[in-house]
Amino acid sequence: MAPPGEIGFVRLTEVAPAEIAAHMADPRMTVHMPLLTGTWDESRAAEFVAAKEACWARDGLGHWAILHGGAYAGWGGFQREGAEWDFGLVLRPDAFGLGLRAARQALDFARADPRIPFVTLLLPPSRRHLGALARLGARPLGEIDYEGTRFRKFRLETG
Repeated sequence: MAPPGEIGFVRLTEVAPAEIAAHMADPRMTVHMPLLTGTWDESRAAEFVAAKEACWARDGLGHWAILHGGAYAGWGGFQREGAEWDFGLVLRPDAFGLGLRAARQALDFARADPRIPFVTLLLPPSRRHLGALARLGARPLGEIDYEGTRFRKFRLETG
């Protein structure tokens, strides 16, 4: 167990599906996640974890569960999208304040991985406060359509 206040990363399989389901079923999550639809229960959380584990098997990298002081705080990591590595971070509402710290720690991992010269980030237009992205060094690339939804795309050099 991590000391209080410390952020750690473990595989999603190490978190009970009920915790992930409760996180993703929280109505506050849909505010900035336009692709988050349907009902989240333990079965759907298990399917989500299996899909993320398939990324690990295919690419040797994927999403982690993010722990804060040993407790589940959300999930995030890297997913191969064509020739690019997309970085995502989805924290529980009570852990939103950990975003910059968790992102920096994950991006340190990317900087140490020679396969990842840069990461991309997709944010919905509803996200208005982008100061954290600027502090991380991300630059806007414009807007794209992803699964029928408009997103703002950013790029962050890791090399």
